[in-house]
Amino acid sequence: MKCIFRLRSLRSYAALWLMLSFAIIAPRGAMAEIASKPVKLVAFGDSLTAGYQLKPESSFPAQLQVALRAKGYKVDVANAGVSGDTTANGLDRLDWTLQDGADGVILELGANDALRGTDPKIPRANLDRMIAAFKAKHLDILLAGMRAPNNWGAEYKTAFDALYPDLAAKYNVVLYPYFLDGVRTVPALLQSDGLHPTAKGVAEIVTRMLPSVEALIKTITERKLAAKN
Repeated sequence: MKCIFRLRSLRSYAALWLMLSFAIIAPRGAMAEIASKPVKLVAFGDSLTAGYQLKPESSFPAQLQVALRAKGYKVDVANAGVSGDTTANGLDRLDWTLQDGADGVILELGANDALRGTDPKIPRANLDRMIAAFKAKHLDILLAGMRAPNNWGAEYKTAFDALYPDLAAKYNVVLYPYFLDGVRTVPALLQSDGLHPTAKGVAEIVTRMLPSVEALIKTITERKLAAKN
């Protein structure tokens, strides 16, 4: 009887060992499969994304892709920026702009709404609809915030600036508080119009935003891994 008990115990241990082995190996295999395929990001925005007056290789998406690859990430960043776009324009072109197979979106819109003094309720509603649409397509999002100029008054600025953190919290998406952080008040990093960054200005934006983009990639990878399990 003791021999039979020991044999059954050994079989139980063997079965348990196999189960644990598969539990360990399967996620590693899934991770390897995910890591072998480039993460596809779409930079969806206005002239700040498009690279106004810059060479294509100096644009935000191009410089971001280079910086990410230098850190070892397999990432493709598509440029879906259109100069002059407001949030309403972005909403209108959302469906036909997004590429098939995209994993995530860097959403940078609102600067032109603020320059025109558009009621903050309008860009808030437009961005809300865009984020909801991205979510419906199972895309992860990095929301790049913008700040209103001071000439519209404190009340306007407060209402406009708040819409980005509010939407990021509502949809639980990665937030980069201010796209032009470290650039907007540095003349040497701006073009002659005082609004658009130079190539060096874009490089500064990329450097500052990189940790947030890495957080976005981490979110994408975790989502893909969860889908495999």
